[in-house]
Amino acid sequence: MIELTPLDGALLVDKPAGPTSHDVVAAIRRRFALKKVGHCGTLDPNATGLLIIVLGRATKLSEKLMGDDKVYEGSIEFGVTTNSYDVDGEILETKPVPPLTLDQLNEAATSFVGDLMQTPPMVSAVKKDGVPLYKLARKGIEVERAARLIHIYSYKFSSYEAPVGHFRVASTKGTYVRSLAHDLGQKLGCGAHLKTLRRAVSGNFDVSQALRLETILTLTSAELEKRVIPFLRLAAGESA
Repeated sequence: MIELTPLDGALLVDKPAGPTSHDVVAAIRRRFALKKVGHCGTLDPNATGLLIIVLGRATKLSEKLMGDDKVYEGSIEFGVTTNSYDVDGEILETKPVPPLTLDQLNEAATSFVGDLMQTPPMVSAVKKDGVPLYKLARKGIEVERAARLIHIYSYKFSSYEAPVGHFRVASTKGTYVRSLAHDLGQKLGCGAHLKTLRRAVSGNFDVSQALRLETILTLTSAELEKRVIPFLRLAAGESA
């Protein structure tokens, strides 16, 4: 029988805006001299919130944890369309925003609830013939992308001050929230892009249980062990 160590498990990180998910993995691996470190579900560099980091033998559970449903919170700016569907992209089009009430915004958002065929944005890590789409996009090349079946459990705006609305969405894995923002803008006829994004929940785990990355990097190895969710609890589907 394989003997598990206190560092075979998962660490809940509240990712800051700026670093990539890979940067977070590299920082933790380097700080604690760990051999096996991975993450469960990429967050774009400017996105914040819950990033599940798996350590040691728990890296074998990454696919299982990645498959869990997610909840995101964020903001959408209407009237401006970008090539990446978010604030990092190049502006493609600017249009006037029609007068919108919060009720009208929620009515439009509700049309996306349920099963949905979603096309990944060109600026994404999805591969076409082995090449990430974002590399093609940098060369100005646009290719056909296969739509994927996702499910939106809820999509609701809590506030709207033109031209920015704040929302919360619950969905299955693999959902591009920036595509939801883009598609909502197209539906309203004025265009839109994702301004901010924060992952609040992944499966049984909530960002309120996570530590900020900068705090984690100040921990001792003994303190880190106390924050690790053990392998057997992860395998059983238990929360932190």
